[in-house]
Amino acid sequence: MNAKFETPDALRHDSKALADDARELLDATAHVADKKVTEARKRLTTALASVKECARELFQVAEEKAIDGARQADTVVRGHPYESIALALGVGALLGVLLSRRSH
Repeated sequence: MNAKFETPDALRHDSKALADDARELLDATAHVADKKVTEARKRLTTALASVKECARELFQVAEEKAIDGARQADTVVRGHPYESIALALGVGALLGVLLSRRSH
């Protein structure tokens, strides 16, 4: 896997940089009347709009999934409060033991 795309923050940073560079290119070539440049500018403008819309849709889907997951977790915790507390305590104790061993 490419190291630049290993984290969501890195991907977000790289995609923002790409979009900024594309906008700068569009601004820098705004005065050029050559037919090829005009066509390339149109394609780039369309591609940027498409990517922006796709990113918006992906964010919306991710947000809906996160909300749905939180609702499901809430339902389970409310339906089994003591088991949830015991599970959280057990996971916390296990993490505490593992982390304390790691630091020695």
